[in-house]
Amino acid sequence: MSADESLNNAENLLARLEAARARLDETQDPDQAIEILQELAELAKEVEAELQRAKRAAETEAAQPPDAAES
Repeated sequence: MSADESLNNAENLLARLEAARARLDETQDPDQAIEILQELAELAKEVEAELQRAKRAAETEAAQPPDAAES
């Protein structure tokens, strides 16, 4: 997976995280709030993992000789 693909995935996850946060702001139900908080925690972990993949991919791409990147 390329760095750009990982960053796109991270952006999608961030959009999901923002939507979940908005749902949390709107709920008055404590049980639903707990579920949403758990979802937020999972999404945050996924974003972090995707950013780490993007970083590794960018480092790998940067380490490749210029002619290898064109292949």
